[in-house]
Amino acid sequence: MDTYCQIVLAARPKGLPTPADFRLESGPVQVPAQGQLLLRTKYLSLDPYMRGRMNDAKSYAAPIELGEVMEGEVIAEILVSRHQGYREGELVQGRTGWRTHTAVPAEAVRRIATGGNPPTTALGVLGMPGFAAYSGLKVIGQPKAGETVVVAAACGPVGSLVGQLARLAGARAVGIAEGEVRRAYVRNELRFDAAVDHNAARFSDVLAEACPDGIDIYFENVGGSVWNAVLPLLNRYARVPVCGLITHYNDTEPARAPPVAETMLTILRRSLRIEGFVDSEFAAEHYDSFLRELIPLVRSGEIRYREDIAEGLEAAPRAFIDMLTGRNFGKSLVRVS
Repeated sequence: MDTYCQIVLAARPKGLPTPADFRLESGPVQVPAQGQLLLRTKYLSLDPYMRGRMNDAKSYAAPIELGEVMEGEVIAEILVSRHQGYREGELVQGRTGWRTHTAVPAEAVRRIATGGNPPTTALGVLGMPGFAAYSGLKVIGQPKAGETVVVAAACGPVGSLVGQLARLAGARAVGIAEGEVRRAYVRNELRFDAAVDHNAARFSDVLAEACPDGIDIYFENVGGSVWNAVLPLLNRYARVPVCGLITHYNDTEPARAPPVAETMLTILRRSLRIEGFVDSEFAAEHYDSFLRELIPLVRSGEIRYREDIAEGLEAAPRAFIDMLTGRNFGKSLVRVS
């Protein structure tokens, strides 16, 4: 307990991050002041949005400064409580970053709410990724029985839930994943109606064959060649919630895409709704209903999930890089202690 470790941003990446862009530091553990909690991190969540924060670029949130701790949400145990609302030994979650220990105001954390499900679900299927899937599909996608819903990165924490929620709404779910093992998981474990490989020869034709009635909702997590194949298949009044574009997060040159005029004409001619969103925009209105609906479905096994857990804080940079290149299989976490 005398020493903490943390990982800071050592350099701004040029393209895909490398281990040299991170630095491991250590120092004496803080003594919590009145109203604070001393936390020991149990699990750290790794998420694609962190890559954008490593750039010195304008976005919906400020970038991480050089030398600052990498941002991230954690599940942590309270070692010392100097706030009457919390007791030692409780588990809480908050955005305390890539570190083993920290002292924070009690207002910076909240108790985990998993309803008897494992604590790690508060960082995945019952956390930010799960709510991104739920809110983007519910508010923007609005699936109806009989429609076709397509989602890229279908094995990830967002895509896997999108397809399962689409099926519960009576829609047909088509997942895009890489390799036969992941495609089998999407079909057999997550129970999507179809799964296609974005690396397949003639991918556009394969996707069209999996969507004989076109696409009514495309939940965008990836961008790149997947979007190029999806655009011609979108039906009139199709909806496209844009949650992420992980293919482009490491771009150093302008991305190849359909000409702007072609995209805009398709939007106009087919009356498409394409809307980017950040899940927090919907939290006030929908987060409580998200937990109320999802907790029993996860507990019963009706909603399924998978976690990819690395061991030790020192493993976080490599696990993060692996996630950005699609080597993870499920929600990326680091077991810190």
